[in-house]
Amino acid sequence: MPKKSDEFKTLKTDMMKPVKITLIVCLFILTGGLSTVSAQFSSINSDIEAVKKVADNILKNTTYEFKVVDENKLYKTVNVKEKKGNIRASHYTEWRYWNGVINLAMLQLANTLNDKKYQELAVKNYAFVFDNLSLFKDLVGTEDRQYPFYNLYKTRYLDDCGAMGAGLIEVNRFAPRKEYVTYFDSVAYFINNKVNRLSDGTFARLEPFDKTVWADDLYMSLVFLSHYGKWTADIRYFDDAILQVENMTKYLYNKETGLYYHCYYDDIKQNGVAHWGRCNGWVMMAQAELLDNLPKDFLRRDMLVRTLEQQIRGVSRYQDISGMWHQLINKNDSYLETSSTAMFTYSIAKSVNNGSIDKRYISIALQAWEGLKQQIRDDGQVQNICIGTGIEDDLVFYYKRPSPLNNELGLGAFLLAGSEIIKYIRMHPDIAQ
Repeated sequence: MPKKSDEFKTLKTDMMKPVKITLIVCLFILTGGLSTVSAQFSSINSDIEAVKKVADNILKNTTYEFKVVDENKLYKTVNVKEKKGNIRASHYTEWRYWNGVINLAMLQLANTLNDKKYQELAVKNYAFVFDNLSLFKDLVGTEDRQYPFYNLYKTRYLDDCGAMGAGLIEVNRFAPRKEYVTYFDSVAYFINNKVNRLSDGTFARLEPFDKTVWADDLYMSLVFLSHYGKWTADIRYFDDAILQVENMTKYLYNKETGLYYHCYYDDIKQNGVAHWGRCNGWVMMAQAELLDNLPKDFLRRDMLVRTLEQQIRGVSRYQDISGMWHQLINKNDSYLETSSTAMFTYSIAKSVNNGSIDKRYISIALQAWEGLKQQIRDDGQVQNICIGTGIEDDLVFYYKRPSPLNNELGLGAFLLAGSEIIKYIRMHPDIAQ
């Protein structure tokens, strides 16, 4: 029979075993945890750096002065009569839909990075326009739609006012002005009463043929309707937005490919030829914006979620090994395109972050983001963004669309995508990309 002292030693040894094991496990977890956290912070720092490169390059190239065509100087003010027809402003202050997306992105980025300089850019951009309204109005005597403020005074289509109007609604929360409210109220009137529609209420354009439904217009309308619906708490704007999702999906969605066509011709009851990348991006972004602004208990919210997830599953089939998508999504011999990839990344990450869709979809966005970061140059310029693209009935047109360096049509989407990815990583510190 062992002595009591031996019994005590045995008991002490047995008692210490779980303690040692626990310490080893704790050290293992701690080291692994530190490694994971280190990897996570290393990853997020590179993400933040990537986004700031692009945003800061926009800041650097935004001025609040005037330039005259063929003159190598800037003016604080200009003589309209003397310089009429030749006056331009900074590229990023022009009244163009892509600047609406950039302004919305800057507001979101300011919140994500807790850096007010990005919010201030959007605030100053709109203030510059409205401080010079009379000047710009005097310059719009021309019918040249290329004039940078033409769309502000001669609104014809949704992309003349939708994104810029939505950005203005959000800027008005920080820097309210009566003129801003007057403008976005006028946009609501225009959409309700002036925009061409099919007999079932679907938005349609007069070009290239009468009653042509453009996939792009789902975003151009919903980005405003969703923000204005939230601003006014008037459900009519949400109802109209939901109608557009239902109808444009009916006309444009291809069940066989899981993709949206660029257009539908109502006069011949036929779709166009292209599953163009960016138009699919506009469709997905529109739905993400609507779900983010729609009340959580809104009656048809579940239908919207199903429609969005349906599109996400569709485009996911065509994601390249790089994480990117092609200019023509289902044509691997078309070039890898940045704006559409950014739009898909943003829409998925945002919808996961706000709980609208299942979190399992985030892996698609994370892979896409890795591809997007490869498109940034050291100076903050972004590559492989398709230029503005109308509708044509041959695929060659889409294949051959140029992608000049730092084209503005993808910059806002890139910043939105990066902002939502950063948010996701912060909410999930266990992730190590």
